[in-house]
Amino acid sequence: MKKILIVETNVTRYQGTKDPTGLWLGEAAEFVDEMNKAKIAVDYVSPKGGFVPLDPRSMKYTDESIMAVYESPDFVHRALTNTLRPNEVNPDDYVAIYYTGGHGVMWDFPNNDELQHLALAIYDQGGYVTSVCHGIAGLLNIKDDQGKYFIAGKTVTGFTHAEEIIAGKQSVVPFLNQKVAEERGASFSKKRAYSEYAVKDGRLLTGQNPFSVRAVAKLLLKEIQ
Repeated sequence: MKKILIVETNVTRYQGTKDPTGLWLGEAAEFVDEMNKAKIAVDYVSPKGGFVPLDPRSMKYTDESIMAVYESPDFVHRALTNTLRPNEVNPDDYVAIYYTGGHGVMWDFPNNDELQHLALAIYDQGGYVTSVCHGIAGLLNIKDDQGKYFIAGKTVTGFTHAEEIIAGKQSVVPFLNQKVAEERGASFSKKRAYSEYAVKDGRLLTGQNPFSVRAVAKLLLKEIQ
């Protein structure tokens, strides 16, 4: 059975502040909704395992499909309360890994060696590496066996510098995804701020912002169905 591994953050606040953050709900829920419709199974992992907080700002951007996933007992249990730890995951079980966003990921995705190894293992066995919005932070520091950055020479997208300014978080985040991706040798592609946009480069699929989740999911489904 085909399964997809969904990666979520454990970070509860913008580091150094009292402001809450966490998973952007729609970036998990809309993806899950698309997988449910396609009858593709998913599992959930986070850097520490266990509890996943929600970014309160994301609750302003819900619809019936997002709320239906959010209210489902399976999502509450496996995606928000009892996520897997990386060392509990066997990469052989998955055809793809999907990095969700929310500003929290900026602190616990980039330097997590275990998640990096899972992503490379899934990719090296012919699987897909995918992300949306800030989730690209989980891809920035992945290196292959030769020490080359995974995204070097590849076309990617993610939350842009302009979108970070509009979000009002440019001075709070530890780095800018677009800037670091370009420093790593990636070709960073983007559209107008907060418009739907997803990019496919071989088995690497990335989406620009929270409005690009279903576009990423549909790109992936075309490949694995």
